[in-house]
Amino acid sequence: MSKVWKMGLVGLGGSRRSAAYMHHPQIRVTAVCDTDSGLLERAGNELGVAEAGRFDSFDRMLESDVDIVMIGTPVPVHAAQTIAALEAGKHVLCEVTAASTVEDCFRIVETVKRTGRTYMMAENTIYFHFMQTWKKWVREGLFGTIFHAEGEYVHEIRDRIIDPATGQVYWRDRRPPLHYCSHSLGPLLEMMNDRIVRATGSGTSKTVLPAGGVGCTDMQVALFETARGATIKLLRSSVAPRKPATGHFALYGSKGQIENGRLGYGSDGWIYVEDHPEYGETAQPLRCEISDPNAPEEATKGGHGTSEYYLIRDFIEALENGTPPRIDVYKAMEYTLPGLIAQQAVERGGVWLDVPQVR
Repeated sequence: MSKVWKMGLVGLGGSRRSAAYMHHPQIRVTAVCDTDSGLLERAGNELGVAEAGRFDSFDRMLESDVDIVMIGTPVPVHAAQTIAALEAGKHVLCEVTAASTVEDCFRIVETVKRTGRTYMMAENTIYFHFMQTWKKWVREGLFGTIFHAEGEYVHEIRDRIIDPATGQVYWRDRRPPLHYCSHSLGPLLEMMNDRIVRATGSGTSKTVLPAGGVGCTDMQVALFETARGATIKLLRSSVAPRKPATGHFALYGSKGQIENGRLGYGSDGWIYVEDHPEYGETAQPLRCEISDPNAPEEATKGGHGTSEYYLIRDFIEALENGTPPRIDVYKAMEYTLPGLIAQQAVERGGVWLDVPQVR
């Protein structure tokens, strides 16, 4: 009989995946933790967590009988909470991104290796259905050698940076847009089976929210070089006036090109492949669906199409089999570190910097 894994959730306003947990047959949420008493009560009631499993202290939750800690708190505390949970003998599933500093990225890697616990970063974009199709095509060589890729995540969330009614400033005000890079880099690097070795960046203007901090930068762009010699361009903003949000991707290879649309992740795009019987005359329209049409009904209950159903499933399968999860600690850092280094490049005037390697 398969094991039922006891999960504790910390940061009840940040984690979006409660429905995915509730509908996974091998997960039982037995603990919730937040300093907001209202969130704690609502989440506890929704998930059926007993009063004894509701904590306003993370340290006390770690003393409880949970197997997994899901971290959905603000990014600046991800590293400290991840390390504490691993040290307490818990497995960790952490929201993006893994950490806010280069030093913390390496501290997490060292702690995973030392404790032997399983760590996975919960980057959902690589699980989008059209990304799975693209990955298959890239690995089969449909586009030849990929020499350039682009990722664009422009998502206006001004009210999560500065409260428009009260003026309260939240933690995202101090987070550069380029630090939030995994939604773009994750799927690209996985498809390309590559890693970033050098980075630069640009973007410091603040015209939309001029009184805000670095998180209110209008737009930032980063350029990356990969170990295989490809280039990647990343575009990021959390304040630019654009609706709907765009999660745009493009791949350029020696045989062809593919991209999704700019009206949200699931908007249709284009494909062109030289001398291909279906895609070879000119660019052809391409469906880019987030959800897997063949997934079971419960797969849509986690949010973001069917991506979070597959994310949670992969994590549990890794625990069951004692194998590394799909986004293990090394990939998590390879999806996190480039944005940290690109921001350092911005601060130094757009220089090129080497990206530290975790393996």
